[in-house]
Amino acid sequence: MFQPAPFARPHTTPRWLAWLPLLLLAVVLAGCGSLPENVERPVSHALASPAGTPLGQLAAARRPADTAPDVSGYALIDSANLAFSSRLALTQQARRTLDIQYYAIHGDESTARLLQEVRLAAKRGVRVRILLDDFNSTGKNALVMGMAFLPGVEMRMYNPLPGGRGSTVVRAMRSLHDFRRMQHRMHNKLYIADNAWGITGGRNLGDAYFGTADGSNFVDMDILAIGPVVPQMSASFDQYWNNPLAYPVQSLISAEELRTLREQVAASTDAADHAAPGPAADHAAPPPSSAASAADAAGSAVHAAVNLPTDKDQDAPPAPLPDALDLQKLPLIWAPGTLIVDKPFKLVPELNDTYTEDTVVDGMLSLMQGAQRDVLIVSPYFVPGEAMMKVFADMRRRGVRVRVLTNSLASNDAPLAHVGYARYRKQLLQLGVELYEMRALKSQHLDRTVFGSGAGGSKASLHSKMFIFDGRVISIGSMNLDLRSQLQNTEVALVIRSGALSRRPRRRSRTCSTTAPGSWS
Repeated sequence: MFQPAPFARPHTTPRWLAWLPLLLLAVVLAGCGSLPENVERPVSHALASPAGTPLGQLAAARRPADTAPDVSGYALIDSANLAFSSRLALTQQARRTLDIQYYAIHGDESTARLLQEVRLAAKRGVRVRILLDDFNSTGKNALVMGMAFLPGVEMRMYNPLPGGRGSTVVRAMRSLHDFRRMQHRMHNKLYIADNAWGITGGRNLGDAYFGTADGSNFVDMDILAIGPVVPQMSASFDQYWNNPLAYPVQSLISAEELRTLREQVAASTDAADHAAPGPAADHAAPPPSSAASAADAAGSAVHAAVNLPTDKDQDAPPAPLPDALDLQKLPLIWAPGTLIVDKPFKLVPELNDTYTEDTVVDGMLSLMQGAQRDVLIVSPYFVPGEAMMKVFADMRRRGVRVRVLTNSLASNDAPLAHVGYARYRKQLLQLGVELYEMRALKSQHLDRTVFGSGAGGSKASLHSKMFIFDGRVISIGSMNLDLRSQLQNTEVALVIRSGALSRRPRRRSRTCSTTAPGSWS
């Protein structure tokens, strides 16, 4: 066996050298793009009063006569079909405003169907504001930005990254010099119609959240609300919409750039799907002639970008998705509730070095510390960290039963998050925390109310974010119980004091578990 000579060191490459090519590339790319300056952001606000709208009148009519002023009405949105049909109903019945805020809007069939209704709402005079986190808006998903060029629609991108929209990786590389800001993402989810009815929860917009994806579909939970909590949702939306981190789409990309991107996406998709002889670009729409007006070119690019039907093909068959929900017949539970939401700048020192308020996750930890009997946690990405572990240890010392439902490695769509969770699994079990991991189910094995008819044999992955305290307080929102939700992402949640509402999702959760020891009851 070869042995090095005395005092000689085996040749090894310093670890920092392995990263040198990446660092050099980051430096080069950092100079390839920058965010626009002196951007105009006209300030706007939610509808002052919904009383004159059909949705506002319906909300008032559905309110019981003896209801206290601080009480709102709620309905769990615990199935993929209901998730789509409820948003469709709000869109179709809105008459004055639609405010839509999401971390991700996917450029797929279910979203195209929903955005078609948003477009029709704008055509009948509804003011539409769409606020979208910028990070995932590349490739096909970036085409959703075409909505910004429709009359009656305003769209802003939150905390954008500089550079082109062809690749998320390349855009991220260009922002490595500004890594802390790049990690600061808007994870909030809100869908508000006429400041009268609103939806929040774990779902983004896309096939995987509405049960029609060919691959993995998500088991998720939203909540629909009417009453005084809805203006709280609208105030939160306004705070983000009017923030300096929200950039109007037109300051970041033009309609013609969207057209070019769509042609590139169409060409790559066609090449992958058909592999036919000849250039795939032959199937892409030709660029407009020089005689075409700027308005016509922009309008054509928009219709193509978001796959919305033009006036010529309005009769095209819709995607296999449910019809709009009948809001008059939707059962509601009335209870006090409040919206808790992170400030837009949150804990990022470069953006706000004076932040002193608790975060949404801090709010969940505070509620845990006040629990007397039991806490149920549903978090698909569960990475507690040392501070949270101390809260768990304190609850167990006080005799509080703690149950956690999260993804198993097989059901997790983010393996790195599972690695982070696995580091704490043994210690959690030693504390007496009951851990449940979602089985690697095919969605066809779940109740049909969980997934729509298009789910087929797709894999099911847990995506719900929910907390229940002592069987009488429930929180549903966008936050995971992990350090990213606590320190980097902005989050939103509805906290409701209702035993009736708290009991319902416990039955649903039992259908998703379990691989870890314990009895779910």
